[in-house]
Amino acid sequence: MLQQQLVPSPISATVDFAAEGVHHGFLRLPYSRDDAAWGSVMTPITVIKNGDGPTAVLTGANHGDEYEGPIALFDLAARLSADEVTGRVIIIPAMNYPAFQAATRTSPIDRGNLNRAFPGRPDGTVTQKIADYFQRVLLPMADYVLDFHSGGKTLDFLPFCAAHIVPDKMQEARSFELVRAFGAPYSVKMLEIDAVGMYDTAAEEMGKIFVTTELGGGGTASACTAEIAIRGARNFLIAAGIMAGEVTVHPTEWLDMPDDDCFTFAEDGGLIQFLADLGDQITKGQPIARIFPVARTGLAPITLPARRGGLFTARHFPGLVKPGDCVAVIADKVEA
Repeated sequence: MLQQQLVPSPISATVDFAAEGVHHGFLRLPYSRDDAAWGSVMTPITVIKNGDGPTAVLTGANHGDEYEGPIALFDLAARLSADEVTGRVIIIPAMNYPAFQAATRTSPIDRGNLNRAFPGRPDGTVTQKIADYFQRVLLPMADYVLDFHSGGKTLDFLPFCAAHIVPDKMQEARSFELVRAFGAPYSVKMLEIDAVGMYDTAAEEMGKIFVTTELGGGGTASACTAEIAIRGARNFLIAAGIMAGEVTVHPTEWLDMPDDDCFTFAEDGGLIQFLADLGDQITKGQPIARIFPVARTGLAPITLPARRGGLFTARHFPGLVKPGDCVAVIADKVEA
């Protein structure tokens, strides 16, 4: 680990993080490839600084097929002026830029899942090098982190903003204050299936105030979910004390994912038919979906019962599933 820390990042920024004003540029990562021996991955970045104050790092397209974040952050980078800011805002609309360009969850270069690659390696794959730069350069600058996610091509969510339960209760409480301020239709105490190597975990272990989202899915963004993201980014910065203005208050329902029974997994592959819709109230044992074997006709479908009761919050997308796929997420409605 010490040797890794001594290796400098190969990524260089064309913007000065300490300069006052609005600056647009790139994070340049050398990448030698067949069509460009001395090529680079050029990830767009905007830095907006005005005086002393906290720093927020805002990111989208951690997974390249999730679009509400990039929409909100390209919009914010084009609109936000320095005189609206006290402190610094670092905007990276597409942190996994190769995946974003390819419209895929993982990088087309090395198949790396950036949100499972932390802390990364400065001498590793392209994805590991990107993770290392965030781990060692960008996250240490941050006081607040907002990382946009949605369901991509394989999940669909009720639109929510979320934070995690963490050991530091002051850090946790402040994170949930920012979740409330974001103003999504739903706010979630989120449980991860697998938190190892996540950007979330890296930020939280540094003591950063970390907020994330799941805003729709299906590999696209609707007018509604894009507007939630645009409004939420501004609310987040205002509540963090970095951007001038008043938080636009929107009602939110609070949800909790208290245990692994929130997740229903397929044990068989085939064509899935959902027996309930997102937003429906589910009871424990209720059939939530059935899977038709597709190798031949005449076979009975396999019924999947809900492992717990609660609000149907997320589902698999689109219509074919494989063994091991998460097909449904059910959360508890809770008091704020």
